[in-house]
Amino acid sequence: MELKAVIVEDEANSREILRNYLAKYCDKVTLLGEGATIEEGLQQIKKHRPDLVFLDVEMPFGNAFDLLDQIPDRTFETIFVTAYNQYAMDALNHHAAYYLMKPINIDELIKAVDYVRAIKEKENALEGQVLQARPVRAEGKITLPQQDGFQVLDISDIYFCKADDNYTEIYLEKKRIVVSKTLKYFEEALQSYSFARIHKSYLVNVTEVVKYKKGKGGSVVLSNGKELSVSASKKADLLSYFQ
Repeated sequence: MELKAVIVEDEANSREILRNYLAKYCDKVTLLGEGATIEEGLQQIKKHRPDLVFLDVEMPFGNAFDLLDQIPDRTFETIFVTAYNQYAMDALNHHAAYYLMKPINIDELIKAVDYVRAIKEKENALEGQVLQARPVRAEGKITLPQQDGFQVLDISDIYFCKADDNYTEIYLEKKRIVVSKTLKYFEEALQSYSFARIHKSYLVNVTEVVKYKKGKGGSVVLSNGKELSVSASKKADLLSYFQ
């Protein structure tokens, strides 16, 4: 697994040493940015959203813990790199993954990076099981993957789903949610519920249908007033719900 990393260290020589060690001994670490102060470190972290931050403890106008306190919902792992061992307990309390002493021991650096990689791989495996658009054990709920996690919806709140290439637009009463899954994916995910594919572009919550208008395929009117076309090939499937 490739790890995206940022270095926050006020000493240019220390940054250079760590940068060179990472390039030479940690081939699956991509260094995206560096900062010499707390402010620069925050900017680099917000810009690059790294998996891993190498963080010196003592910096001008504050320390590493001041930086971490400004990111309470952080998703990255932290490896402290410092010449002082008295901060180990504070690092532990801030959920540091590893604590490296200067001068950096190469074997310890490799061990620290491998430890973080194992943490991130475990997280990704768990998220891979959850971050899918699918019904979940909570009855009548569906999870929708998002960049920062997932959203949980009541399936009954969905009026209809609309295809948009490899995306699906999910229409609720007052908003629309776009998910990077095909309409076919949602058709299969919701097959145990009252959803009918009425058109190549539409998957409808049949419980929200208040009117059907005749025609070769016809159309349906939903409880929110939205009218959607029904293709001729899907007409029989739709009408079977009302027999």
